[in-house]
Amino acid sequence: MLLKSSPQAASLVEIAQRYSQSYPGSPAEQYISHRGLASLATPLGFGYVEHPATGHEKHLGRLAIPYIRPAGGEHAVATLRFRCITEACLKHPDGTWRDEELHEGHGKYQSLPGSKPLLYNTRALIKPSRYLGLSEGEFDAASAELADIPTVGVPGVSGWRDHFDPAFLGYEVVFAFTDGDEPGEKFVHMLAERLPNVVPIEFGKKSDVNKFVNEHGPRALREKCGLE
Repeated sequence: MLLKSSPQAASLVEIAQRYSQSYPGSPAEQYISHRGLASLATPLGFGYVEHPATGHEKHLGRLAIPYIRPAGGEHAVATLRFRCITEACLKHPDGTWRDEELHEGHGKYQSLPGSKPLLYNTRALIKPSRYLGLSEGEFDAASAELADIPTVGVPGVSGWRDHFDPAFLGYEVVFAFTDGDEPGEKFVHMLAERLPNVVPIEFGKKSDVNKFVNEHGPRALREKCGLE
């Protein structure tokens, strides 16, 4: 749950709260439910840009994903990302969900100006655990959390930064969840070069943590990681 900020104008915490209040009953809620993440909407602070904050006009109608700092307070939200959930991009003309989303003429994600690569779901780093998950993207990190695997989302190979390394060195095992594609392979190879405790957990082509958990259930992911 997002914490209230000190009384300052248009802080990221206040903006994230505003978007979170617009989430119930919105297209964003429908989309998150479709992705199997409805139970995490509140703790992860998902929102809907119904009334854009100043400077956020281009994000109108998008899902808002806050990067929440576990310490809370007036700096509880490190940044916001915005995901396209336009119906034509997600569904066929008959209203059924597309297996592969179709985003033409625009990016699937938008970030705030000047944003730098950050880790998503950093609260996972303060949970007492001998293992941790690393995934490409926010939804895969959230899906692994459904299996009680503390998981951090990373911005991919190009977004990794040297100062990320120390946060992962104290774990017995770091599960590197990877898609079955070339970028996924590069992601795992990059992590293995930097972290001696990495164990690759690969999924088939056109699959990922989110799809796997939705199809097979959270326990199946734990079994795949050797935790059951």
